[in-house]
Amino acid sequence: MTTAPTRSSDRRISPVFLGIAAVTAVAGWAAWTGFADNPGIAVFLFVTAAWIVSLCLHEYAHARTALHSGDISVGAKGYLTLNPLKYTHALLSIVLPVLFVIMGGIGLPGGAVFIERGRIRGRWKHSLISAAGPLTNVLFAVVCTAPFWLDALDGVPYAFRYALAFLALLQVTAAILNSLPIPGLDGYGVLEPWLSYKIRRQVEPFAPFGLIAVFGILWIPEVNHVFFDAIDAILRGLGVSEWDSEWGQRLYRFWEGSQEVPSPSGFSQ
Repeated sequence: MTTAPTRSSDRRISPVFLGIAAVTAVAGWAAWTGFADNPGIAVFLFVTAAWIVSLCLHEYAHARTALHSGDISVGAKGYLTLNPLKYTHALLSIVLPVLFVIMGGIGLPGGAVFIERGRIRGRWKHSLISAAGPLTNVLFAVVCTAPFWLDALDGVPYAFRYALAFLALLQVTAAILNSLPIPGLDGYGVLEPWLSYKIRRQVEPFAPFGLIAVFGILWIPEVNHVFFDAIDAILRGLGVSEWDSEWGQRLYRFWEGSQEVPSPSGFSQ
């Protein structure tokens, strides 16, 4: 890959992103220390802000990979600043994914940064650009679950532990859903360069509806049950129990019930 020149201002981290990262840190501190009277509020703010951070990093990964593949336009578009307000569709990239988390605890992927594909040569480069986003979610999930699979949870407050577990669930669901070979999602973007021109033209009109189709399919109870069973199996493999992720979601939805924080053995902390 070649490195494309960009201005330093095109790569400067946006104050908007720094502000979101600051909210994540402060809310994480509040969940860890029990500073808030209602631990659910701290968990809600921490998970929501961290989820937005991961969405920004997801889109940044697409843009950065495109830059090194030959699309120097991503710098001028502001994609390298991590500013979510610079995305082509802020509604799809930030607002809808956050709403899906609040409504159903689903890490539904967003989109999009606009990559000028005509500037890029080589099918592998096109596939790697699309794969970079979901791989970022995978890395985020590994980081969130590290205390679990490293057996390093001694001294970690339960509220913060459950928040990490729920955040990991969101990252795993986003990585899997966005890797599906459905038009409009990154999984199809990985596959698309290898398809014939005829097939790409036939599929192209369906791309705007891919995200809606995924949400509709997940609304089917049988599919939803199988999907989350698979998610739970992956999380268990990473050391995160169903108890951890379920209580993370319960605390996150603080407006629905009790804010008592139980230990993994069922005793309140």
